[in-house]
This record gives sequence, C-alpha cells and structure tokens, in this order.
Amino acid sequence: MPKNVAEKLMSSHLVDGEMKPGSELALRVDQTLTQDATGTMVMLELEALGLGRVRTDLSVQYVDHNLLQTDEKNPDDHAFLQSAAERFGLWFSKPGNGVSHPVHQAHFGKPGVVLIGSDSHTCAAGALGMLAIGVGGLEIAMAMAGQPLYVGAPEIWGVELSGELPDWVSAKDVVLEMLRRHGVSGGVGRIIEYHGPGLKHLTAMDRHVIANMGAELGATATVFPADDAVETYLEAVGRGHDFTRIEADENATYDVRETIDLSTLEPLIAQPSSPGNVIPVSQVGDEDVSQIVLGSSANPGLRDFAAAAEILDGQQADQNVSVDINPSSREVLADMIAGGWLSSLVTAGARIHQSGCMGCIGMGQAPATGQNSLRTMPRNFPGRSGTEEDSVWLCSPETAAASALTGRITDPRTLTESHGIQAPHPAMPERYAQVRDMLQAPLPTEEAKRVELVKGPNISTLPDFDPIPDHLAAPVVLKVGNDVSTDEILPAGSRVLPFRSNIPKIAEFAFTRIDADYPDRAREAGSAHVVLAGKNYGQGSSREHAVIAPRFLGLRAVIAVSFARIHWQNLANFGVLALEFDDPSDLERAEQGDQVEFTGLWDALRSGSQLTVQIGGREVAVHHRLSDRQVQMVLAGGRIPLVAQEL
Repeated sequence: MPKNVAEKLMSSHLVDGEMKPGSELALRVDQTLTQDATGTMVMLELEALGLGRVRTDLSVQYVDHNLLQTDEKNPDDHAFLQSAAERFGLWFSKPGNGVSHPVHQAHFGKPGVVLIGSDSHTCAAGALGMLAIGVGGLEIAMAMAGQPLYVGAPEIWGVELSGELPDWVSAKDVVLEMLRRHGVSGGVGRIIEYHGPGLKHLTAMDRHVIANMGAELGATATVFPADDAVETYLEAVGRGHDFTRIEADENATYDVRETIDLSTLEPLIAQPSSPGNVIPVSQVGDEDVSQIVLGSSANPGLRDFAAAAEILDGQQADQNVSVDINPSSREVLADMIAGGWLSSLVTAGARIHQSGCMGCIGMGQAPATGQNSLRTMPRNFPGRSGTEEDSVWLCSPETAAASALTGRITDPRTLTESHGIQAPHPAMPERYAQVRDMLQAPLPTEEAKRVELVKGPNISTLPDFDPIPDHLAAPVVLKVGNDVSTDEILPAGSRVLPFRSNIPKIAEFAFTRIDADYPDRAREAGSAHVVLAGKNYGQGSSREHAVIAPRFLGLRAVIAVSFARIHWQNLANFGVLALEFDDPSDLERAEQGDQVEFTGLWDALRSGSQLTVQIGGREVAVHHRLSDRQVQMVLAGGRIPLVAQEL
C-alpha cells in the first residue's frame, strides 16, 4: 500500500508492534540527543544501569541551557557531563557552541534516521525527513543501552500546504496558525506531516521553525519530506553526501487531513501566558514593549536573525526597549558577521549574548515587572522567564523587530508606510560557516574505560524508589486544573535548574508555582500521596525532574482527566501510577485533603485497564492506558530496577 513519510520512517525502524493507532510500537533508535538541563540525569541513569558504552549509531551531549556561571554548580555539571560523554562514548558539544537542535541538524541530521532527545523540541529535526521525538531522559538512557523506544502508535495528521507566504509573514506564523486553530493539545497522539505544493517555498530552516513548535501542539513528532530543499540545505552545511530522498508515495493517505493556504496568513502572536493563546498582531491593540529577545531553537536560522537585522538596519531601537540577541550557534554568529547583519543589529542598539538557550529556559534575560516581553521562542508559560508575574508574547522575527523600532507591539506590515522599510528578503550564503572545533568526538573504547566521572558536591546519585504497594491509602495533597505544565510542576530558571543533579534539593521547588506549601504537605503525608488534575496534565518540557522530584516527596499516583504524552511516559518510568477519570465530573467532586484508597492494586493493574478507587469515601471509576510492559515498570517502582538486572 502507498505510504506517507511518517509511515515509511516508522516501518523501517519497527522492532515490534503493529502500526495501528493506539497500540504500542517498539522502534529502533539511531541517534540520541541530550542537553545539560536533562543530561545530568541521563548520565546518572547510565551509571545506575552499569552501562559500559553507548550502543546507538551516534549520541551527542550538548551544553546549551544552563550557561550562567553565578557559582560553581553549573560549571561542575558541565565538567561532569564532559567526563560522562568521554566515559560512555558520546560526542560532546561544549558550552557556548550553540543550541542543541540547530547544531544537531547542521552536523548530524540525516533523512531516514530516528532521533530521540531528552528535550521536547527534538521534534525540530523532522525538518530533514527524520523521525525525531522528544522523550524523558530515562528513555534516552535505555536507547543508549541498546533498547528500542516504546511509543504509542500515533495517528498521522496530514497538513497540506499551498500557496506562498506573503511579505512580512514567515515560518513562525505558520505554526502559530496551527496553534490558533488547535491549541496546545491538538496534536496529542498524532504525528503531523506537512505536504503539498507550498513546501517548495519553505527552506529546511523554515521547516525547522514549524517542526520545533509541534511540541507546543502536543504532537509526538512533526515530519517533512526529504526533498530538494533538504538536499540544498545539506549541501550548504557541507554534508550533501548524507542526503536520501524520502517523499510520500503517490496516493498516500492520512488519518486526519487539513489544509493551509500560506498566501492567506498574516502576522500572528501568542499572548501571555500560553503558546495556544494566538491572535493576529493587528488585533493586539495599544501595548507597550520593554524587551525583544531574538533566538532559541524556535527561530534559530541565519535567515531569522538576518531578517530582523535588515528591518533594523540604519535605524535605532526605541529608547525604552532592550533588544537581546541570542545567536543560536557559533556558525550562525560567524555568518551574521560575514553578512554584515551583526553590525546592523549592534548599531541599532542590540545586546549580543552567548550562543545558547538563555532566556528561553529562564536562564537570564528576565523581563521587568509589569512590562511586555516579545520573544521568538516556543513557550511563554507563567513565570518561565524568571519574572513571577511576567507578560511574555511569542512572535516572528519580523514582528519582534518592528516592535523594537516602535516601542509597542506592531504589525510589521505597517513599517513600509510608517518608516519606509520594505519587507526583508535576506539572501543566504551558498555555504554556511562550519565550526566543528567545539564538538568533541567520542574517545576510543579502551581510553574511555579509564575515564573517571567528575562529580562536584552538588551532584547526587539517583534515589532508590520502592515498588508500589498492593494496598495504597494516601491523601490528595494537591488538586490542579487543566493544562498544568512541567514548568509549573517543577520550575525552570536560574534559581532552580542549577540543582538539577541534586534531587533532594530540587524537590523543595516542586509545585511551588501553584502552591508554595506543597513540599511541606507532601512531607507531612509521609511515604505516599496523590495529585488530582484536569486535562493535558504535564504539557511542555521533557524534564523528568517534574516526576522525580514529586516522587522523591512521596507521589505515588496522579489521577487526571488526561495527560500530555512525555510526562505520562515519565510517570511510568519512575513508578508513579497515571490514571484517568472515566467521568471527568468526578474531579469536580473530589477535594484536596480527601483520602484515596486502592485495594488489590497489583491484580487490578495486571488484569485490565479499568479500576475502582475510593476518593473521599466515594467509589470512582478510573482507567489507565499503560501497556503490560509499563504496568510491570510501575509495579517494580520504575524502569531502572526492572532493567538493571537484564543489563
């Protein structure tokens, strides 16, 4: 039968399972990506597993998130990660080399490859005709140990693109249009595959922008074909030999269909404080701006910086606006210099920061209290910027640059009349700069065996988590609503992330954005407690700290209306039972402080998906979506104790 691109990628890597939506697939993994906010846990997991050397074709450890060195914690973690990369046989990308996703695409991305990363925006690599999936760190550790990736077989959502983007509209507006239509959970259980005649007008880096924020839609992955645009890109980064054409067969079908006429799109913006809160920029109204931040994995290409530079060329940013530039890689910085774009930005008043995620993860660049910050980033969850009551908007480089000039949120299409500025169409070089000096290749096996892991005082070992009891009685310590993000479960930012290798310390921040008393109540509850939640619980980051920290405080079960994919998997990986209400109204009847009681839990989990639980003395019907494999993980207390003996 004719296959679409996603089906070709999955079928060529299928180890076990049936490609039927809802069933569990086991996929062979070719490459892994880890970054420093999640990688320290992965390396500790490899140590706990007793692994000698990674068994993937290629694994890379990036340092791109926690670059601020206000004390010894981050540099200690960097040293640990470098030693672990040497010990276990990974490539190592040094601090300041660049954001993992564009650097990986430039140096290691190949059509037809399955890549998984302990970063939810790993899906950006789908721009090259790869199956790229963001997962929890433990999934990465298992893949490095030679195990397949287990994932629910998704629906394939075919989005047909036609037409061509008009002036002042760019790739960021395409994915914002998807979020405007479908919100932050529209892609759950799906792979988004873009196809159609409109693709010929989108470069590989345009596609990276769109694929990156598939994570914000909740999608398992985003896939583009490997076509002429991908071949042109790989030639431009000096790797034309890695090109393989992968396109949908004629008459290929999709489970869900949608169309977007690119020519009808206009500049869009996500209002505070959700990527799904999208409206046209023209409808924003009179809103002043105090900060513009250009960069991140959501707009990492040279074109994105060059477009802003051409808008600002010969101009001066409004005196009340801080224009912050985060070059996404050393290559992009070199090309900005060569093309004269960096000079245009500097003379316009921009501040140039190091190559990394920076403000995207709340590591610096916090906005002023009560002031609007416009960012070309993928997320604007409450407080993620580092300012508690922040007001962060997500937009394209064109909208950001226009707003930098005027000092208020501005539709860039108005600049021609107001400032005499024409729409930017920067010409890209035929060959991009190639900077490989900050990529450290894996050591030979015998040399790697002699490497000792460098552990500073802030790096602890993984806690031992016990099996879930057959009879569980525990209080509801916290009840939350819909779309609770991992940033709200465990905050990011410069105050919290430096403790990412210290579980007892980082646990003190669990849920504090929602309820500052949660850690104390969890400790008072003793060895077990339960959290109740609404729809799409755990959206956002792949950081498994958002499971491990509450689990350290005694979390044994989360009962929700529904879960985000990565967090749901992470819960099972660390032995936390994820259950869903049969009747969502049962959540409304339950209260914080209610006693939850499970009896005969082991047999109930082994015998089927339906369970009955007592909440506040009432019988409540719930169900789970765990596979038999995941049930065994939960019963054992997590995947590490289940797998360690096998290895």
